This record gives sequence, structure tokens and C-alpha cells, in this order.
Amino acid sequence: MRKLLNTLYVTSQDNYLSLDGENVIILDKEQEVGRLPLHNLEAIVSFGYRGASPALMGGCASRNIALCFLTPQGKFLARVTGKVKGNVVLRKKQYEVSDNPVMSVGIARNCILGKVYNSRWVLERAIRDHGVSVDLEMLKKASGHLKNSLSSIATCMDLAQLRGYEGEAASVYFGAFDQLILQQKKEFVFSGRNKRPPMDNVNAMLSFVYTLLTNMIASALETVGLDPYVGFMHTDRPGRVSLALDLIEELRPVLADRFVLTLINKKMITGKDFTRKEDGAVLMKEKARKDMLVEWQNKKKEVITHPYLGEKVEWGMIPFVQAMLLARYLRGDIDEYPPFFWK
Repeated sequence: MRKLLNTLYVTSQDNYLSLDGENVIILDKEQEVGRLPLHNLEAIVSFGYRGASPALMGGCASRNIALCFLTPQGKFLARVTGKVKGNVVLRKKQYEVSDNPVMSVGIARNCILGKVYNSRWVLERAIRDHGVSVDLEMLKKASGHLKNSLSSIATCMDLAQLRGYEGEAASVYFGAFDQLILQQKKEFVFSGRNKRPPMDNVNAMLSFVYTLLTNMIASALETVGLDPYVGFMHTDRPGRVSLALDLIEELRPVLADRFVLTLINKKMITGKDFTRKEDGAVLMKEKARKDMLVEWQNKKKEVITHPYLGEKVEWGMIPFVQAMLLARYLRGDIDEYPPFFWK
């Protein structure tokens, strides 16, 4: 159980939620393990299958507290809401901003600032920790390029130009990415990002983890009442969660990329975990996907200090915190959307 920004997160899949007067009660096998006044909450998010009592659903609905249900893995299931209040206003503002390039660029710019800042941090961490095992000159040059691009991104007022800066920074970052692979160099060679289909083992892993992270972010956006299909930098396209693709940018390097590198460098995934089709596409074997999912769940439980809130938060909660911060910005509660700058 964890409370962040007036949202209660119930992360145990065995907990049942009930109502006692003006309080939400968290039960584990009929034993009370938590209690919180409803008047302190804007939303309740439950990661589990046991659900909640009809009384609590009614109590939340009458108080306009969103009650959201997700699977233990973080996939969105449903949201119970009362009279139309905040969500419709929030989504109207989201659509208004999305239709206005001048307004959209502010949010998109911060997402890309987070991405480039965090990409540079990943390179700097490798320089610091593995200086004798990497090409220092290459990594320092790439890091310097990313550092210099931050000032151009910070003042950019055009979405097309911003996409250009983002693409250039991604090219520089991935151009040095192979240096971050310290073990199993023969089986895990990275010469650039490719997808649909991935053509090497590293890209197969990256695509898989990016999908997991995108689904997490889409679920987080649903819980706060935002439309995950309407973004600010990624254009609208049927079936594409454009807003989730906006927010994933700042989390790719520090969460997804580092996770993949850890699995490779610790030899938790090996070259034997992949197969190659006749057209050159590389697929992960079923066992490898299961192993990665187990490690991904473990990764989400690791605790960090959120750079904006200054609070201890599990990695798995970061997409939900960022979604809440975006919603607060759109409501006018904060001056700008604060990207996730990992320190």
C-alpha cells in the first residue's frame, strides 16, 4: 500500500478493499492491514483480482474518487467513476492542447529533454563504472553531443524541429550503445536500432521491453483519466497509444535500456534464447520471454527517490507518478510538466 499525490496504490494482489464509514479499509485474508480516510484521496488504484466491495465503489462514486483496477502486472482493467466531473474537463483540455502545436510543444519538449538527459546519464554511468572496458573517447564524444543538444531542445518552439533534434540525439546515443554491452559480445552485437521485425538479439529484447513499458504507461494514463491515444508529439493514429509513446521517451534509457543491458551483462539471457527466421528476423524463445517477465517484475519493485517529488518510489510506480504530474499540469495545478530527470 502506498499513497502518492493523493492517490492510494494497493500493490498486493491478495488485498480486498472495503468501506468503513469514511475510510477505505485494506484487507488481507480478512485481516485489516491498512486504513485511510476517503477525504484525503482523489483516486484508488488496485493491482489485484480480489476487487472491492459494492459499498466502497458507491462511496468512491459519490465522492468523485476514481477507483481503478489493474492486473498484478499493471494491465488496465476498468475504472469506476461517479458523476461526470474532472475527467471530462481534463480530457477536453488534453484534446485542446493536442490540437494546438504551440501548446503541444511545451509538453513534448520536456519529454525529449528527459529522454536526452537520461540517455546522456546512461553513457556517463558507463564511463564512470566501466572506464577500462569501454571506448572512452567514443562515449565521451557522444555524451558531449547529447549535452550540447539539451540547450537547443530547451528553446525549441516547433514540433517538426523538435522531432529532428530527438532523432539526431537517438542516433548518437544508439551509435554508442554497443559499448555498453560488456559481456557476450559475439552473441549480442548492436549496430543500430531496428524493429518490425528486430534483426538481432539486442533489438529483439529492446522491442519486447519497450512494449511492456508502453503498456504500463497506457494503464497509468487511464487511471488518471487521460486518453492514452491522444498525444502531443506522436500524431494520432488508429490503435496507437500516442500519449503513452510521448511519455515513454524519458523512461526508455534509464528503465528499459538499462534493464536490457543488465540481463545481457549478467548473462541472465544468452544467445541460446533466440531463433532466427529465414527472412533474418530474430525471435525470443518462450522461456526467455518468461524469464524476462519475472525479472521485469523484480525490477519494478526496486525503490528509488523520485527526482521531482523527493520521495521513495518503486520503479513500477514511476509511470503512474508521471501520468499524475501531467494531469496536474493540464488542470493548471503546476506551471509545467516536470519530466523524469534521473540522478
